[in-house]
Amino acid sequence: MINYIIRRLLYVLPVLLGVNILTFVLFFVVNTPDDMARMQLGDKYVSQAAVDNWKQQRGYDLPLLWNEQAKGLQQIQQTIFFKKSIGLFVFDLGISDNGRDIVADISQRMWPSLAIAIPSLIIGVLVNITFALLLIFYRGSYLEFIGVFTCVALMSISGLFYIIAGQYFVGKLLALTPISGYAPGLDAFKFIVLPVFIGVIGGLGSGVRWYRSLFLEEASKDYVRTARAKGLSELQVLFKHVLKNAMIPILTGIVVILPLLFMGSLITESFFGIPGLGSYTIDAIASQDFAIVRSMVFLGSFLYIIGLLLTDISYTLVDPRVRLN
Repeated sequence: MINYIIRRLLYVLPVLLGVNILTFVLFFVVNTPDDMARMQLGDKYVSQAAVDNWKQQRGYDLPLLWNEQAKGLQQIQQTIFFKKSIGLFVFDLGISDNGRDIVADISQRMWPSLAIAIPSLIIGVLVNITFALLLIFYRGSYLEFIGVFTCVALMSISGLFYIIAGQYFVGKLLALTPISGYAPGLDAFKFIVLPVFIGVIGGLGSGVRWYRSLFLEEASKDYVRTARAKGLSELQVLFKHVLKNAMIPILTGIVVILPLLFMGSLITESFFGIPGLGSYTIDAIASQDFAIVRSMVFLGSFLYIIGLLLTDISYTLVDPRVRLN
């Protein structure tokens, strides 16, 4: 098991290095610092002096990979790649193009994102599993047919529809919750209720269908028929056997999502005015703040890889066969 985990850990650094190099190429080779300066300055005709001044203030005036004017290690250290990319490995995200501390912004904005993402995940998983088990319990009946049809219909509707409809009916007509905004502390509850509710409803169709397919696969196996032959009720079969053995893929799906909860939801936070990491990224894209976008891309890749690593480790805990590979 330890050897298996070590092999998986050794995969992390090369993948992150590849992501870092690709991000560097996209942001500094395909889109040069001169291009970034002209987009930030916003004028149709920008003088070269203004471009050079903008680059110098942000450290983009250095050579990309090799500084011939420096000596020794400074030839590598005094480059854009070393200053802007190597520091990402130790989470030195630096300063945004607008002069803000990116790490400070992230540490402040991650809490609103988690306040929405964690309840949405927990409630969503419980609701999806409950409805999926209900469809399995009544499989072959009209209730299952109606349930599957409803799931397909929910999946066919855009997530934007749920957000706009929820804001209109719940926030405006019924005036049960604020349409948008956020407040710290306990006051945040009234602002996150509607986003969490919409998040659960928006993922209900695909979630129930996925869990239903897992439970159907388990329900067709020999040990389930044996349990029924012993006289166990259908509820006992579902909860003691089907649900228990289906927990392996369920836990795997949850574990891989956990690190990504930190990143927040781009669309939800933007529509509801939540000052989380999702809206932080959208605002950076809109304002063309490439330092923030680059940092968020790397951070998202890192968290996704950590999620995959946790998934592999969880497999070793629930499936002994993996430990032998």
